[in-house]
Amino acid sequence: MLLCLDAGNSRLKWGIAHATGWHAQGALEWRRLAELGEVLATAQATPHVALLASVADIERETALQDILARHYPDLTLTRLSAAAAAAGVKNGYARPETLGIDRWCALIGARRLETRPCLVVTAGTATTIDSLDAAGNFVGGLILPGLDMMQTALAKGTARLPQTAGAYADFPRDTAAAIVSGCLEAHIGAIERAFHRLPNAACCFLSGGAAPQLEPLLNLPLRHAQGLVLEGVRVLAP
Repeated sequence: MLLCLDAGNSRLKWGIAHATGWHAQGALEWRRLAELGEVLATAQATPHVALLASVADIERETALQDILARHYPDLTLTRLSAAAAAAGVKNGYARPETLGIDRWCALIGARRLETRPCLVVTAGTATTIDSLDAAGNFVGGLILPGLDMMQTALAKGTARLPQTAGAYADFPRDTAAAIVSGCLEAHIGAIERAFHRLPNAACCFLSGGAAPQLEPLLNLPLRHAQGLVLEGVRVLAP
């Protein structure tokens, strides 16, 4: 069996795959990484190969490798990086290897699930908005600070704007609502502008921790795909 790992900024997502699909999937916040061995044991599978898509820092990667070595001493771990082309997707970056591996795997996962033009949106610590055409060409994408990061930047960069919970409104009438609504509108505008650059038959994949906040406000044909990066990792298995 194959262990697929998506090491993000906030969480580690994992999946155990067999020849025909997924055996089990889950996620852990980094502060709970020590529990990974026990969590994987509940899946009642012993993987011999692992593929890692990581944007995490070196300390977290090292801790992850130590835990895997302790629980699976015979496991072969391979760290993935973006390429010029793979699994029907062509990388439009001038230097393909500099594309974030999470974005690359999400694009590959999307291509496996959908052959129409599509927008691949992951709304997490950062928000990425990437475009695929019908031929599988990654034609470019956007990176925004995530919703929480935007609000934190306002609180830290100004003297009188608080970091506080607010509710979205078309016409906000208090500061908290104005901050939340402004950050959401910035995301919605970027996503919808990127989507409207694609042909009319396109669809939009939406995933990430902030997806539930964005979904009700987006006037787009949405597909949910919380495991899109993991799906791409699985597709890249040799």
